[in-house]
Amino acid sequence: MGALSAERMLHLPVHLHGILLGRSVDLLLDPAEWRAVGFDVVCGDGASRFLPFTTTTIRDDDIVVDSALMLLEDVDFYRTRARSLRALIGSPTDVDGVAAGRLRDLELATDGTAVKLLLERDGAEYRVEPGRARVVVTTRRDAA
Repeated sequence: MGALSAERMLHLPVHLHGILLGRSVDLLLDPAEWRAVGFDVVCGDGASRFLPFTTTTIRDDDIVVDSALMLLEDVDFYRTRARSLRALIGSPTDVDGVAAGRLRDLELATDGTAVKLLLERDGAEYRVEPGRARVVVTTRRDAA
């Protein structure tokens, strides 16, 4: 499988052996690297839970887990230690220290490492290496 769209993952259902457990509403990223650490999942009971990225299989139309025990109760613990993709989408981004447009998406390898950032500037989209890009700090709590 090729690169995965991080933004697309924000809307995928989470299944265990074909049973719907919930729906991904955010992708949490390592605060120091462009790497996915897990999902914020709203489950069927209405509770938000953390799902570690490494415990999932991402398919075209869903996120698959091998055990419901992978959905961890204390999602706030993980939210405070990560960056929210939802909060970062649309944020101004610098590339090599120069304003480069707004973040639209991340292309992720199957291990969750970002391989490209999709930026938009003046209606044009382009991809850059993650190591060259930095989201400009805004008033958002976790946009760093």
